[in-house]
Amino acid sequence: MVGREYDSLYQMMETFPTEEACVLHLERLRWPDGVECPLCQSQRKPYRLKKKLKYKCADCRKEFSVRKGTIFEESRLPLRKWFAAAWLMASHRKGIPSTQLAREIGVTQKTAWFMLSRLREVWANLEEPGDPFDGEVEVDETYIGGKEGNKHAKDKLNAGRGPVGKIPVAGVRSREDGQVRAEVIDGANRSELHRFVHAHVVPGSSVYTDEALAYRGLVEYDHQSINHSVGEYIKGRVHTNGVESFWSMLKRGYVGVFHHFSHKHLHRYLYEFAGRWNMGDAVGSVRMDILLWASVGVRLTYEELIE
Repeated sequence: MVGREYDSLYQMMETFPTEEACVLHLERLRWPDGVECPLCQSQRKPYRLKKKLKYKCADCRKEFSVRKGTIFEESRLPLRKWFAAAWLMASHRKGIPSTQLAREIGVTQKTAWFMLSRLREVWANLEEPGDPFDGEVEVDETYIGGKEGNKHAKDKLNAGRGPVGKIPVAGVRSREDGQVRAEVIDGANRSELHRFVHAHVVPGSSVYTDEALAYRGLVEYDHQSINHSVGEYIKGRVHTNGVESFWSMLKRGYVGVFHHFSHKHLHRYLYEFAGRWNMGDAVGSVRMDILLWASVGVRLTYEELIE
């Protein structure tokens, strides 16, 4: 985190009262060891063009700004509005809808939706799976989507109850640091859940799940389960309460804030919710700085978003 610590939107806006203040802060986050040309990677001291808040590279002789190669590139919105959007998104535990963001920062709903989609792409960059978890981990699956009984007649699949028409999602939580990962899966079957566990958990780790038959056969792990169907939720250290708490937060956001996640964009929402969860108790300034820092190298055009 660079600069002053703050933990409210008002304090954040006071800290960055001008566009220049936002530019300088983003520069410190992006280039802590000195400005580097994003076009030719030259670190030779560039010329600052103060009137444009830009630089001119001493080697390739091209102009660039701190926005180049980030989600802010080619955006006509001032960075102050982007900073406010990043703050609100990182601070609202259950997320913020585009309609509310539009009112908060004074843009159209379409613009707010595009901003949030770009910021979710940053969350995806930030939450790209690293090394698999080891030690004790909890694994669980859930379904995202509305109930068949609540849908309009034209949207009903008329194919049964339960998970019909919903999107299966798998999640894993590390007991060591509380970090979670979640991804859309093709189905809550043995092959998909085993693939998910193998991708995110080191062999030999202790894996705790519910009694679903699909988890059986995880012979590379110390696999133990609990039987929810008979009212069993904790058996010593064996439980999935941690990852289920993440599902609870995700679904509260779905029901109370967004009301709908499309299959096309669900992976972005999962990265967003996991990213906020994984920041734990970090103060607002740290949360926003992490999101701004991770914006480098991330691009998402409107055409890519709606194709």
